[in-house]
Amino acid sequence: MTKITPEPGAKAPKPNDPAASLAPGLSSGRPAPPGKRPAPPSKPGLRPANPNFASGPCAKRPGWSPAALAGALTGRSHRSKPGKARLKEVLQRTRAILGIPAAYRIAIVPASDTGAFEMALWSLLGARGVDVLAWESFGSGWVTDVVKQLKIKDARAIEAPYGELPDLAQVDFSRDVIFTWNGTTSGVRVPDGNWIAPARPDRGASFDARGVKPARQGLTLCDATSAVFAYDLPWDKLDVTTYSWQKVLGGEAQHGILILSPRAVERLESHAPPWPIPKIFRLTKGGKLIEGVFEGETINTPSMLCVEDALDGLKWAEREGGLKGLIARSTRNAAAIEGWVARTPWIENLARAPNTRSRTSVCLVFTDPLIAGLAPEARVAFARKVSAILEEEGAGYDIAHHRDAPAGLRLWAGATVETADLEALFPWIEWAFANAKDSLP
Repeated sequence: MTKITPEPGAKAPKPNDPAASLAPGLSSGRPAPPGKRPAPPSKPGLRPANPNFASGPCAKRPGWSPAALAGALTGRSHRSKPGKARLKEVLQRTRAILGIPAAYRIAIVPASDTGAFEMALWSLLGARGVDVLAWESFGSGWVTDVVKQLKIKDARAIEAPYGELPDLAQVDFSRDVIFTWNGTTSGVRVPDGNWIAPARPDRGASFDARGVKPARQGLTLCDATSAVFAYDLPWDKLDVTTYSWQKVLGGEAQHGILILSPRAVERLESHAPPWPIPKIFRLTKGGKLIEGVFEGETINTPSMLCVEDALDGLKWAEREGGLKGLIARSTRNAAAIEGWVARTPWIENLARAPNTRSRTSVCLVFTDPLIAGLAPEARVAFARKVSAILEEEGAGYDIAHHRDAPAGLRLWAGATVETADLEALFPWIEWAFANAKDSLP
């Protein structure tokens, strides 16, 4: 495997490394005023109406209650006529809201986004060399799958440390390309789809119709679990897209969505991988696509409660104005966080470049010199203490950094979060930070 890193000595993110490095320059922080520590701010009085800010499973849609599941087909087979109709309705509403082209296939598959993405890796790779982009823990996990599990020899890992993107100009679209649109554990996203080469206009072409940019000959495989319903994805640039209901829709876990372009289907029907394919990953039979999987006939048994919840989330999305409405909600939330960070001298966005900052999984690091100067384990303990104080007060749940990421906070800003709840959370973070800092030796 070839590794491509942005600069000599840059440390790429590694799974299960709580002291994962920041991008160069982030840990220095903004200087604090000299003198003794100021008195902690007063304890806020107003708590968020919904204190759930976890990055998965995420907050339920505003106004949700278990009553939304009253019509669920519990006790009925998913293969019954009404069961199939519910599953098909999920696919139809998903296509309509996201603007997925009619020629693309959509399937509900097992094991959340991870299951959907690994189904694609095991079923589609091996026909070409592979470029894998990694700038946070999930991308690093796909590197492990490609190199250590599938053992693809012609593989390149194009990596960057937390807080940065890899050099996208290094990507070779004559190869299969694997990437995460929005890094859930780093809060760093690709800025847009302009860096992705268009598909070749015909089988013999190596350049696009203008002869300007090398055309895409390999497949693009995009883990979009924290991006779908928050960004307008360029479907013509994506051959495989995966996500789970538990992110921007605020749905439940363990169900994944797999979206395939016609080019991906062509690969499935023309390429037989050299490794065994588990039953739960099989999308073809006799060299032909199993069309039923993409019409609501799931490979294994789904939870009809979760299906009902997904339908509730999709119907809510329609009431909010569809994709544009959801993007607007996420954008307002991200802007509220950005504004708070700008006026708070001891915290920064982990993503260095503004055009790569996530509008869903916003990752923040403490830049106060005292905190930034702690040993890595102590920084982790401090971040967890701030999060624990917030939980004890019922002001904010599950906002500590991901276990593989640099120490700090992670706030979910997806569409199911109300901006008013974020605004109510900020004074509580300030109060918790001051108290945690004051307790340091």
